[in-house]
Amino acid sequence: MKHRKKEIAFYTVTIISCLIAMIIVVIAALLIYDKVKENGGQDNREKLDEQEVLAPLPVSYSQTEVDAMVAAAVEKAVSETAVKVKEETKQELLDSIAYALSTGQTAMQTLRPFYPDKLVVSSGGVYHFVPINRDLEMHERLQENLQVLESGEFQYVEDGQVVSHKGIDVSRYQGKIDWKQVAEDGVEYVIIRLGIRGYGAEGNLALDDMFVKNIEGAQAAGLKVGVYFFTQALTVDEAKQEARFVMEQLAPYKIDYPVVLDVEKVSAEGARMNALDATQRTDVAIAFLEEIKAAGYKPMIYANTEMFSVLLEIDRLEAYDKWFAYYGEEMYFPYDYAMWQYTEKGTVAGIKGNVDMNISFKEW
Repeated sequence: MKHRKKEIAFYTVTIISCLIAMIIVVIAALLIYDKVKENGGQDNREKLDEQEVLAPLPVSYSQTEVDAMVAAAVEKAVSETAVKVKEETKQELLDSIAYALSTGQTAMQTLRPFYPDKLVVSSGGVYHFVPINRDLEMHERLQENLQVLESGEFQYVEDGQVVSHKGIDVSRYQGKIDWKQVAEDGVEYVIIRLGIRGYGAEGNLALDDMFVKNIEGAQAAGLKVGVYFFTQALTVDEAKQEARFVMEQLAPYKIDYPVVLDVEKVSAEGARMNALDATQRTDVAIAFLEEIKAAGYKPMIYANTEMFSVLLEIDRLEAYDKWFAYYGEEMYFPYDYAMWQYTEKGTVAGIKGNVDMNISFKEW
């Protein structure tokens, strides 16, 4: 952020310098013009005194010629200044890039400040420069209000008060959890993986091995609970099938937080959903979310920067709460989101090993 301010200050000083240079040139030209007029008047007086013609008369200029001289002088000065500014700006940009890379920033982090009206995203082995759609709802949160505690936990503060809510998300990979300790560690809510669709061609639906123990344990400890389902649906019909599966498993329980569709790009070779384009993937997501909404649950979609920017059509998802995954301190994503997963390496009492950490900006 400080480096960005340095760039803005440089460009401001450069523009002011150009204006000062142009003013100086114009003043100089006007002085030349006055001198020419003075010489012209002297020339006329010498003509009147026939006895004192001792030397050739000085050259005189018409108003049109003087105007042309002034214009040429200004154009030359502006051109020379522009060349100088261009070279200085080029060097400043090169220095800025070199500094960013030498301090450990990635190419992505280095590029992003130069494109304030676009999202710079790597996908499919290339960089994408996606225009930000200002017609969509933007969040209004400020970077300076984000606090990172010594423990690594994130908090969002307004007027000295913490307004964010501490949460985690879990699956069978966290094993057996002591939910009483989790609650005593300040966790307010948990998003529990309910199930998945397999990556392979069969795409079988499967319940998470720890779902029942996790939801019953979390609710017994007084935590607010939501659930998520990891999709690999290829069609609208498959998405609706996933939604019905989720609702069947939730039937015995009452949950407070949303039912989330987890949309991720899978690295496994041949993962079935990776073949979809952005329109197809969005069609699938909306089909699931609408089924969930019709059943009276609160629908939400989970994705990262690449998925939201390139692999989904985010303008069609305006009606749904978003759970944004981004593992960094920079509040780079401009669109509104209700929950932020900021690390997969968090630690919480009652859980052995790492756990995903989240903050939410609202309650449901």
